This record gives sequence, C-alpha cells and structure tokens, in this order.
Amino acid sequence: MASAQTPYYELYRRSSIGMALTDALDDLISEGRIAPQLAMKILTNFDRHVTDVLADKVKANLTFKGSLDTYRFCDEVWTFLIKNVTFKFQQQGGTTPSVTTDKIKIVSCNSKRPGDL
Repeated sequence: MASAQTPYYELYRRSSIGMALTDALDDLISEGRIAPQLAMKILTNFDRHVTDVLADKVKANLTFKGSLDTYRFCDEVWTFLIKNVTFKFQQQGGTTPSVTTDKIKIVSCNSKRPGDL
C-alpha cells in the first residue's frame, strides 16, 4: 500500500519493468553510484507515473469469467483468487481474442487520491 507521504500504491513495482528498475537501482546503490534516498525517490516517481499513464493512456476493455476461490478485504484492499479464468479483450473493429488460465490473483485498491475525496 502507499506510504503516508504519497497517495500512490506500490503494486507496479512487482511488474517486470518494476523489478528491472529495482534491480538496476540496487546495483547502482551497491556500486556507490547513487544514494539509497535517491533510489527511493526514483521508485516513488515510478509509482506515480505508471499509475497516471495507465489511467490516462490505456483505453482497452477486458472482461473475464471464472470461479471465485477466495476473497479478502483488508486495509481498504480487495484480493481475489479466481480459478479457471477466461479473459476476453475488446478491440475496436476487430475480433475479440481470449486467453484462459488455471488461476489468477487480482488485487484491487481505491483509485481515489486524498485530494479527490
């Protein structure tokens, strides 16, 4: 979840690009090329920019169907574990491709920032 100083969640740090950024920053810190405080600032900016870009630029639609296995609500965060899931992607003017998987975990957080309340 987001720290007290920023309204952005740290979810995207676990994405492939977030992990690559974290690894690169760790290498730079261990080589003494940057300070840990700078790395934390970079990660905070990453959290903010990824969230903003995804909200503003992504216009695709996705629907999914599956069997709900487990759900939790803790600290204003929903977590869903779903089995036998089929995703359908809606594209403008084209066919609707689908993808299936055995299980998936969905984490859902409040999208409103403190200034938006």
